[in-house]
Amino acid sequence: PNKHTNTIKVLLLILLVCYQTRAAAGEFYCDFIPAGGKHDKSRPASECSPTETQYGKCVPEHGDCGDGLREVTCKDRTNKIQCKIPCNWKKDISDCKYKFGPWGSCDAATNTKSRSGTLKKALFNAECQATVRVSKPCSPRAKNAKGNIKPSFKHVGS
Repeated sequence: PNKHTNTIKVLLLILLVCYQTRAAAGEFYCDFIPAGGKHDKSRPASECSPTETQYGKCVPEHGDCGDGLREVTCKDRTNKIQCKIPCNWKKDISDCKYKFGPWGSCDAATNTKSRSGTLKKALFNAECQATVRVSKPCSPRAKNAKGNIKPSFKHVGS
């Protein structure tokens, strides 16, 4: 055998020992079945069904958005999985997926336009509102059909 084959065998042996040590201590990293019932084939099957699995809120590592961790509990075991909170208006409803209608017309009093969304799917056993209403500032200038900003005046040739 060549030098690389021996190195690979040693590494595999070390991984096997580490895995057995962690398994004996009951320290599996998130071997639960995730929401939706789809199982990650790279991890061993769990005795937990999706209904038995409880998910906590995603807690960002820094600030109020970005990469974070979510606690996952099944029976007497709790682990943490990676998650992400978007850094925009969706951060308050990030575990809830909505189907939104078109934007309404601009409200001149508040200079905002809004639209409503109906719940499509709740992820990670989240408690979601059946409908939500979101708003954003009106754009300063109207856009044409191609998405280009229309000028507010016409330029007449000299």
